[in-house]
Amino acid sequence: MKIENGTEEYRRIVELTGLLNRASEAYYNEDTEIMSNLEYDRLYDELKDLETRTGIVLAGSPTVHVGYTAADELPKERHEKPMLSLDKTKDRDALADWLAGHDGLLSWKLDGLTVVLTYEGGTLVKAVTRGNGEVGEVITENAKVFKNLPVRIPSAETIVLRGEAVIRYSDFEQINEELEAEAAASGDLSFARYKNPRNLCSGSVRQLNNRITAKRRVRFYAFSLVQAGSGDFDNSRQREMEFLKDLGFETVEYVRVTPENVAEKVGEFEKRIAGNDIPSDGLVLTLDDIAYGESLGMTAKFPRNAIAFKWADEMRETTLTEVEWSASRTGLINPVAVFAPVELEGTTVKRASVHNISIVKQLRLGIGDRITVYKANMIIPQIAENLTGSGTLEIPAECPVCGKRTQIRRDNDTEVLMCTNPDCAAKKIKAFSLFVSRSAMNIDGLSEMTLEKLIAAGLIHEFADIYHLAEHRDVIEQMEGMGKKSCDRLLDAVERSRDTTLQRVLGAVGIPGIGSAGARILCSHFGDDPEKIRSADTEELSMVEGIGPVLAESIKRYFDDERLSSAFDALLSELRLQKENTADEPQILAGKTFVITGKVDHFENRDALKAVILRLGGKAAGSVSAKTDYLINNDVTSASSKNKKARELGIPILSEDEFLKMINKTQ
Repeated sequence: MKIENGTEEYRRIVELTGLLNRASEAYYNEDTEIMSNLEYDRLYDELKDLETRTGIVLAGSPTVHVGYTAADELPKERHEKPMLSLDKTKDRDALADWLAGHDGLLSWKLDGLTVVLTYEGGTLVKAVTRGNGEVGEVITENAKVFKNLPVRIPSAETIVLRGEAVIRYSDFEQINEELEAEAAASGDLSFARYKNPRNLCSGSVRQLNNRITAKRRVRFYAFSLVQAGSGDFDNSRQREMEFLKDLGFETVEYVRVTPENVAEKVGEFEKRIAGNDIPSDGLVLTLDDIAYGESLGMTAKFPRNAIAFKWADEMRETTLTEVEWSASRTGLINPVAVFAPVELEGTTVKRASVHNISIVKQLRLGIGDRITVYKANMIIPQIAENLTGSGTLEIPAECPVCGKRTQIRRDNDTEVLMCTNPDCAAKKIKAFSLFVSRSAMNIDGLSEMTLEKLIAAGLIHEFADIYHLAEHRDVIEQMEGMGKKSCDRLLDAVERSRDTTLQRVLGAVGIPGIGSAGARILCSHFGDDPEKIRSADTEELSMVEGIGPVLAESIKRYFDDERLSSAFDALLSELRLQKENTADEPQILAGKTFVITGKVDHFENRDALKAVILRLGGKAAGSVSAKTDYLINNDVTSASSKNKKARELGIPILSEDEFLKMINKTQ
């Protein structure tokens, strides 16, 4: 079929190629999503059909090129053997025909980042991501800190294998909670929770600093052996997997299947999806007979010895009854679809996130529209299609929390709705949570839920208002979940917090970048005098050891803001500031400057260790220089940049234990 460049089919091919490539770039390189998996698959199939009918395949078409283009920040390397993607089916009965009388291995299709590992002489020497299938990114140092990956294996031969780097759901939730707590403790109010384990894993594996990778609890599950010296493994993929287990690798879970029982085994995997802690987006069926599978060859995009099984999403038709607009502390207002309840994958579903304005427009939503819904990967409720497509949904002009003006903004290729009010109560929840937290003003009884109620009732607008809550006792006692006793405890905690230190106040009010350690440094340098701190210019602040120009600018901006400065004054008028009592503390570290790096074991965090150094008269700096006396790092022999710099300058590197011996011996 001959087709001219100006035809509708050609224009659609160009449009789909660009759209799908942008979606892949966002998903793989920017760790975000501009369309659902279902929408991507639908558009991909449409493009593939157009290419087949017209004979036109554009350079860069996602049907030809697989994966993502390797990012510039990491070294690149060409794979010895191309890493092709898999053809797919949603018909479980078709799997028996595909096996064509042969046995196969059925396993989870893990949803993470594919990595190729090379071992020589029993040692891991190289780890490379899949990249675009031909060229990947070298992430060897990052792979060495995967939670379950053996750095040495009991084999002297060259071993090459492939597997998936993933973050488990349970670890993902814990990481989000820990990062959110760290952000709150440091006064960073811009933190947003990671959306899913796959995006977090992608960003974690492709880090320049493997200490970040180590914190993310990435795990590796092997799924194929590429090279293993002279071994033939009885021509069996199953024997290869057993060999990998013997070497110390965790492998993807698999079962041996025949054409007669493959559909039954798919059903057994299906029943376990909801409880599976490892992210998965389907199954993989691989021929067990190695020679037969390789004899089938490959297409330009797919090998013929394996096929992916994607779950045939259970769809239900329902009616859109409402769209809730949920405001967050970042100012982002997210649409949530509410529809007549339906049964999906064994549970009742009536809500689904629509993510952003772009998807609202793509779906042409309107209240009363007939929609189809499904669970992505049989877990997350999503809207598949709008059968009515009325497009009548009104985007709110006012924030649902504060009633102030909203604005549609473009974030990369995505339109999002934002609240423009800097004083929006939704934005203040985390600010108030930080203020009342144990490491700050330590006001027990003011949970986020209670703060939301107080803000919604108009009782709290700024920090000083907390110290006037007693004037609203009658209102508070009537709030759900409060009562007289709870109110009394809350007001008592507020009163106790009036006696505090300037260090706690500075760490509580949300100066960007200033947590408890930074607050201690400022108070120590300026003698617990708030007026000296607020009147200091940027140059003077940047000269404070441990502050520097970036934090200095942050502090100056905070106190130059008339609204923030006025709120700070109002707060101080409610408090009774006490100076830190350090007179009796022996200043055994006076004149010594320390830099701390890496994980700490004997202290709650590095800020707690810094606090000890400052209390004993020492200084804590952020980077190693000629002025540094000691570097504290529990990994004394590591090749980190700080360790290298310390060795170059002849600066002693201490473990925590050695530091504790130093101060105990001196005392």
